[in-house]
Amino acid sequence: MGAMTPGVWIDVAEESAVSAVRRALTEEAVAVGLAERRVAELGIVAAEIVTNLCRHAGRGTVLVRRSGPGVEVVALDSGPGMADGVPYAADGHSTAGTLGIGLGALARLSDWTDAYSRPGGGTVYALRVGDAEPAQDAWRVAGLVRAMSGESASGDGFAVRREGPRVTIMLCDGLGHGPLAASAANAALRAFEDAPAGAPADLLTHVHKEITHTRGAAIAIAALDLAAGTLHYAGLGNIAGVLVGDRQRGLVSLPGIAGHRAVAIRAYEYPLPPRPLLVMHTDGLSQRWDLADYPGLAGRDPLVIAGALLRDRGVRRDDAGVLVAKVAS
Repeated sequence: MGAMTPGVWIDVAEESAVSAVRRALTEEAVAVGLAERRVAELGIVAAEIVTNLCRHAGRGTVLVRRSGPGVEVVALDSGPGMADGVPYAADGHSTAGTLGIGLGALARLSDWTDAYSRPGGGTVYALRVGDAEPAQDAWRVAGLVRAMSGESASGDGFAVRREGPRVTIMLCDGLGHGPLAASAANAALRAFEDAPAGAPADLLTHVHKEITHTRGAAIAIAALDLAAGTLHYAGLGNIAGVLVGDRQRGLVSLPGIAGHRAVAIRAYEYPLPPRPLLVMHTDGLSQRWDLADYPGLAGRDPLVIAGALLRDRGVRRDDAGVLVAKVAS
């Protein structure tokens, strides 16, 4: 899977934002080579998402990014939410006063959709066009990164390596923010992707040695093995890791800065609980969160889980990154 493109975040405060969302969708769709018909349909997707955000939530944010051979959209809002979930299942359920296309068109025009909403807690909606990404692997993994307010590049990033029932994931946070932080994160991602197969401690040691020319980064690497029932986790610096089962368990990261200072690099082993879910995030998210406050969220796709946490616990004064892995259903 490799590293995911960070994409473009667009603030939506009025319906005129549809032009910015449509433009971003079109640029990404053309870049990945979607058929002309699918590109045209993305205009409907942009109009419905923006109109729904403005008329029902007041405002929100939309992420547009590439996803394999397709395009991915994530819409976040802190509006009133919906008691009965998100009624996107059928055409004809239209937001008030829209073009009449209906929220069901989003599902019909997409290859994959998922959503989460709760009364008073806003809504997260995600879709992919041109990339259904079927859950054929043992693990579903998704992440989001967002740059600090006023910056165009994020110093946070993530990457994924898959090997049968085992998946190895990395989240990194380049020191500071802006272009130099992004450069450090990108160097760490390349080193992780190019490294020979190995355990998390070996991979982290490799990345540490490969990014000495940068300002450095906080990094955590997790290897989830469903067949063995284990999680191996190696962290250096301020990356939070939480293993969620019947309870939330914090994972150990050691002090240091990858690329510059590492007194010790070692991995810790944890048994996987039933229905395991792993959340990793940078210090751009507050650690004061509990999935128990989000009834039903653990059952949603990792991308939707990441969206809810970023929306509610992300801070604008720093880059923010969150990475979620769970067993495929």
